[in-house]
Amino acid sequence: MDVDGGNTSTIHVGSPTRPVQSRRSKAFYQFTQQNLPACKPVLTPAWVITTFLFVGFVFIPVGLVTLHASNSVVEIVDIYDTDCIPEAFKSNKLAYIKDSSIPKNCSRFLKVHKPMKAPIYIYYQLDNYYQNHRRYVKSRSDHQLLHGLGYNDTSSCKPVESNNGLPIVPCGLIAWSLFNDTYRFIRGTSELTVNRKNIAWKSDRDHKFGNHVYPFNFQNGTLIGGGKLDPSIPLGDQEDLIVWMRTAALPSFRKLYGRIEEDLEADDVLVVNLTNNYNTYSFGGKKKLVLSTTSWLGGKNNFLGVAYIFVGSSCIFISIVFLLLHVKNPRPYGDSINLSWNRKSIPS
Repeated sequence: MDVDGGNTSTIHVGSPTRPVQSRRSKAFYQFTQQNLPACKPVLTPAWVITTFLFVGFVFIPVGLVTLHASNSVVEIVDIYDTDCIPEAFKSNKLAYIKDSSIPKNCSRFLKVHKPMKAPIYIYYQLDNYYQNHRRYVKSRSDHQLLHGLGYNDTSSCKPVESNNGLPIVPCGLIAWSLFNDTYRFIRGTSELTVNRKNIAWKSDRDHKFGNHVYPFNFQNGTLIGGGKLDPSIPLGDQEDLIVWMRTAALPSFRKLYGRIEEDLEADDVLVVNLTNNYNTYSFGGKKKLVLSTTSWLGGKNNFLGVAYIFVGSSCIFISIVFLLLHVKNPRPYGDSINLSWNRKSIPS
């Protein structure tokens, strides 16, 4: 109450906002009881059959287009690990691959059955090779790959951590087992140029391998694992190593070796002069050379197209079954006015 100039005025303080609180409580109750307005479709037989038919009619064409794109990819696959063993060592392949005094040169002949448009990708494929083994995957040092000898903690690289008391760059089992088979391609009387640049992911080249880090004390021990590295080239430019160190998830995998940037015509014969250096014989592995083109979908892979066709066909089959059941034994519809979200609340 205020007094001013003899006038008395009374200010009534408003009562608590009970209507507002009531509205909030009601909204909170609707939320907790899941009574908020929502889409609640009634799945009548007509709706179900139509939905399955729609999915089938969409998926099957998509699957056919995807399958056609995959089949348009031209691939040449050559398994050479057994054929490149001399007859005298067929019964003892391990002795052949471990004997450095025996030349490992081998020639293969590949015939092109369909025209192959450039770029033609060259892959090497390894089977029964578990790059996803836990001990193998952990045997590396990402900090060392980026910073070189400036990073001293390489305990994660065991058992290939150091040699003769000196650190190894790059250390670890993955780098130590670097793939070292090589390929040269000859068509007619001329050698095809193989572009080996930009075969690794750009993010790996720029952010995971240092351009100032050089190989050091690598493959200098008594036990040699795989390929050697040029000590005058930084790791960021040695893309063979970068491709190899992105480990595969499955025991059969392909890794990019290079690109042929010339078209190949049907009935062309390629002479492949390769060196069979890599030891896959000690664990029963397989080596394959793959030449492949690409499509707008990527490489050759029929799985996606077959999956779309299978799902689409299944949906159409299910819709036909539902349609026959509905025609034979029609189910009477209930009155939708009796649904809970259509009933009007009865005033108290």
